[in-house]
Amino acid sequence: MLSTPDSHARAGGSFAGRFRTLLLLIPLLLALVACASRAPEPKLPRERPLPVLLIGIDGFRPDYLAMPEARTLRALAEGGGHAEALQPAYPSLTFPNHYTLVTGLHPDRHGIINNSMRDPELGSFAMHLRTAVADGRWWGGEPVWITAKRRGLRSATLFWPGSEADVGGQHPDEWLPYDASLGSARRVQQVLAWLTRPQSSRPDFMTLYFEQVDSIGHDVGPDAPELRRAVSAVDRSVRELLAGIADAGWADRINLVLVSDHGMTAIDESRPILLDELVDPRSFELVSFGASAGIQPRRGRSAEVEAALLRPHAHMRCFRPPEFPAEWRFGEHPRIPAITCQAEPPFVVGTRRVYEMPGRKRKRGGHGYDPTLPDMQALFIGHGPAFAPGTRIDRAHSVDVYALLCRLLGIAPAAHQGDPRAFDALLRPGV
Repeated sequence: MLSTPDSHARAGGSFAGRFRTLLLLIPLLLALVACASRAPEPKLPRERPLPVLLIGIDGFRPDYLAMPEARTLRALAEGGGHAEALQPAYPSLTFPNHYTLVTGLHPDRHGIINNSMRDPELGSFAMHLRTAVADGRWWGGEPVWITAKRRGLRSATLFWPGSEADVGGQHPDEWLPYDASLGSARRVQQVLAWLTRPQSSRPDFMTLYFEQVDSIGHDVGPDAPELRRAVSAVDRSVRELLAGIADAGWADRINLVLVSDHGMTAIDESRPILLDELVDPRSFELVSFGASAGIQPRRGRSAEVEAALLRPHAHMRCFRPPEFPAEWRFGEHPRIPAITCQAEPPFVVGTRRVYEMPGRKRKRGGHGYDPTLPDMQALFIGHGPAFAPGTRIDRAHSVDVYALLCRLLGIAPAAHQGDPRAFDALLRPGV
């Protein structure tokens, strides 16, 4: 559904007041909101939708909203629509799920089946291999920025996995390569700069990404005081974003969708499941490790590796591609290794070479486990004219988000595997 300023003035006339009330609930913004002069509200052409901003908060578990440090995010959830849990796709890892969120496809379909993987023709992929990350041949499906582009809309992305690649030969209209040194304040400023451009160059769809909660969660675990400080830092950045949006006159003219890719759980890397204690390490290649391990037997050693790993093990189950649980929707893509060993938390799986490497810093938090587990659940909040205030649903799936983004933009989605009605209960009538 394409939206116009007049239709939203009628459908959501009190939304701007609720948005300002939200800001007034945040003590640190009282002075700012009181002193800021409201800019003239922008005039949107009738043929363009209200802008959509997708905010990714890596590793943010939905129960973090109960922390005192998450007061801005909690107020957004309470004043808009939110899901008690957003279930990630399998595997519950960063790159696979960020790309699922923007394509509506399971990793088994879009091809980003792990943060680290191998392809018979393309070679090795890992998050730190910039050439591979920018190679569009790794990325299947149609991300929302390309769907928008095909419909004549503009997109700008800030650090979203897949946006650096020429997927199908196309990039977003504007995109930034990932740079961890770019601070949160500058990221917020960039989004506000995009939003306040003249309508001819203003993006209709934008992304913003924060990694602190995930990074600190890995280092110290989900229950440490440092994690709360990371939540506080992201909450502050979102508060600054809201203040900038209100100051620019866009408070009732933009739809915000806040998501995370997965949750976080406490892990114990002091007691890893070592594959080389189960089978000769010379018999296989380790493709990935952590909550799960991807194993590719060397030529002539498949029977030996399968006999050792496919039998029952404490705290771990190993699968050949056709044998994954059906609900994981995983096992058909050719990049999936011959054997995947999935641990249960707090255990991790790999080899002695990985976990006993001199100087290796042990992580205390992790993800990549069964996506139905409570600690693996992700965040979903919708706030803006399209969302009915104070609404909630029990659960949705990360694969459902793409269709919602297209719906907010008023465009027909590409082929996807999500439920296009998953968020109906959070939306205003007519959206």
